[in-house]
Amino acid sequence: MRKITIAISAVLLTLNFPAKAQFNTVTYPNNRCNVGNDSQKTAAEDVLETRKMEMSDTDSSILTAADMKKKEQIARYLSVCYPLSSIKINSPYGYRKDPFSGKLKFHNGLDLHARNAKVYAMLAGKVVKIGQDRRAGKYVTLKHGNFTVSYCHLSRILAYEGQMVKAGDTVGITGNTGRSTGEHLHITLKHCGEYIDPQFFWDYIMSIRRSCVLILATES
Repeated sequence: MRKITIAISAVLLTLNFPAKAQFNTVTYPNNRCNVGNDSQKTAAEDVLETRKMEMSDTDSSILTAADMKKKEQIARYLSVCYPLSSIKINSPYGYRKDPFSGKLKFHNGLDLHARNAKVYAMLAGKVVKIGQDRRAGKYVTLKHGNFTVSYCHLSRILAYEGQMVKAGDTVGITGNTGRSTGEHLHITLKHCGEYIDPQFFWDYIMSIRRSCVLILATES
């Protein structure tokens, strides 16, 4: 597991695309995480917005080394995005009781609480497949290097095959299509075709945003 984590982190760190994003913070109490609480995100938003305004007011021809560093950190912060503006994990990755049969089965992704919510691309990438089947319902699959992410049980698909997306672009609306007991967002993550825990992307996004905010705050 340690080798997989290191390999994934190394590949993800090469994915540094300029993009828009939602402003979120994350905590991890017992496999549940809450994202986007107004009281939690205010400090990060204030720091980022202040730096963005400073950059927009500065002539690019006279940017100092410090200005360039701030611009770089803002771009890094905006290169990642959580899939929903508010996140609560209903069912984690791994073995669990199947909600239909009651038997112990492997759950190949994460189930997130959602109600008619916009679904965002977590990184810049390409839409490689969209469709609908009896199990996943309406789904969108994105490719990010050697990783593929699928968003399932959607009510609406807002992307098309071959589309290039940025982090924060809306690719669908959550729903209850397919084999589902209620509305939620099911996310799967594959690395070179093998299922892995989507928590790796959560950890990566959180680490990037925290480091950027810390650097920008210390330079205020």
